[in-house]
Amino acid sequence: MIRQKTGESASVTGNYKFDGYVDGATSPAPTKEERVIPMKRGETLPPVKSSEKAAYWAI
Repeated sequence: MIRQKTGESASVTGNYKFDGYVDGATSPAPTKEERVIPMKRGETLPPVKSSEKAAYWAI
């Protein structure tokens, strides 16, 4: 498993799954649509839009 955070470049192409907020918060939960995001290698991993929080993403 690869775990990266908001602002980093995706190391591989694929579907990244939400794996927690960087600040350790447990709420608000991301929407269903935000829990898995398609990324291409080199794209910048985004924050969770609904909460505007930095997140960890795993693939």
